[in-house]
Amino acid sequence: MADPEGFLKVRQRELPLDRPVSLRILDYRDVHAVVEPDPVMLERQAGRCMDCGVPFCHRTCPLGNLCPEWNDLVWRGQWAAASERLHATNNFPEFTGRVCPALCEAGCVLGISQPAVTIKNVEVSIIDRAFADGLVTPRIPTRLTGYTVAVVGSGPAGLAAAQQLTRAGHTVAVYERDDRIGGLLRYGIPDFKLEKSHIDRRLAQMEAEGTRFRTSTEIGRDIAWDELHQRYDAVVIAVGSTTPRDLPLPGRELEGIRFAKPYLMESNRAVAGAEQPGRQTASGKRVIVIGGGDTGSDCVGTALRQGAESVTSLEILPHPSADRPHGQPWPTYPAIHRVSTSHEEGGKREYSVASLEFVGSGHVKALRVADAAPDESGRFAPVAGTEREIPADLVLIAMGFVGPEAQAATDQLGLTLTGRGTFERGSTFATRTPGVFVAGDAGRGQSLIVWAIAEGRSCAAAVDAYLQGSTHLPSPVRADERPISL
Repeated sequence: MADPEGFLKVRQRELPLDRPVSLRILDYRDVHAVVEPDPVMLERQAGRCMDCGVPFCHRTCPLGNLCPEWNDLVWRGQWAAASERLHATNNFPEFTGRVCPALCEAGCVLGISQPAVTIKNVEVSIIDRAFADGLVTPRIPTRLTGYTVAVVGSGPAGLAAAQQLTRAGHTVAVYERDDRIGGLLRYGIPDFKLEKSHIDRRLAQMEAEGTRFRTSTEIGRDIAWDELHQRYDAVVIAVGSTTPRDLPLPGRELEGIRFAKPYLMESNRAVAGAEQPGRQTASGKRVIVIGGGDTGSDCVGTALRQGAESVTSLEILPHPSADRPHGQPWPTYPAIHRVSTSHEEGGKREYSVASLEFVGSGHVKALRVADAAPDESGRFAPVAGTEREIPADLVLIAMGFVGPEAQAATDQLGLTLTGRGTFERGSTFATRTPGVFVAGDAGRGQSLIVWAIAEGRSCAAAVDAYLQGSTHLPSPVRADERPISL
């Protein structure tokens, strides 16, 4: 284990300082990229890990990350070995270490009585150092199986499946409808949370291993799904859950009301240097963000950087408590009040607010709202007599996603959908159409990056077994497995 007395000697969490708000809102660089992590601090924090007899961080993390093992190695200064243990369960720790909500820390046994170990920060420090030291090299398969696999979608699930299958010796092609690989990692998550250089350096490794990438190709339009199915021995559908949940209120047709995803994608494309004719920004506007999740937070940070006059975030649920609720005991991931780096930068957050109507003539001028409280059925409903208007020039709907864009696949492959609007599949990620598998949000529904990677790895094992009769690839989760933490 790490320092046997570490959790007794060091009782507080330590994290690197973020860049000052006054500076970081002037650009889109990583908010954390202020200085290189202090290795002494990292070793001290890693030493707090108790290597407990039943490490729940393994279970609360869908990938089964070996947190106690690489914490111990960091404490001992064995960074190369720590990188090996980190990669044993996770293809892309540089992504999870930056944008995962750290389910592992919610399940940290030390967190029962003290602040949890800074697992996420140790993780990202290991991988960044591994890249800097040249330890992340291509793992080229020793033999080719002769089988071909098409992976549709280049988000974390698709990339994880592709890398695993390539390393198993299959010839893998990844199809992406956008002009660059990465899915929502590329254009959905702002650079201030995930700089795209982290994606590019991992893609370079994958290309060197033999994975092939096909961009600007939409399956179902440029190539029919059934044609793709005929070309390849297996097909993995990892297109994500990209159909946004709408808010069909009176006045929804007004200009200035947008879904969060296209707004963020336009901004991210502009940051990447792409021309965006007619792009709408938040400059000088009063912005309302409906939805208090990660996407809403990303909209807040983006709007502030674009020079919004004001930003107001609305959430229909009550203000969360600062402490773990009684109904969400350890090791579950608790619904507590969290302040993202975007919320630190400005704006106003309002809770228990129900949206009633978009107000305006041609263009939105305000959002009519009311206080929200549970009704007899337990649903949050407007409270009569509390109606008011919030001025707005731009309203961003960030209420999550309801499923994949599935029409072409269902028509051309004969796939069916679940009641939740996701692709129907069995516990081994296989659909009723032989050789067609589904991984990530397209089958699970809107979820987290760590679940996407876990499903990609497990789906790859299922595809490998389908093609070869057996597999040595790891399979951390089942398609029907539900999280312990969410």
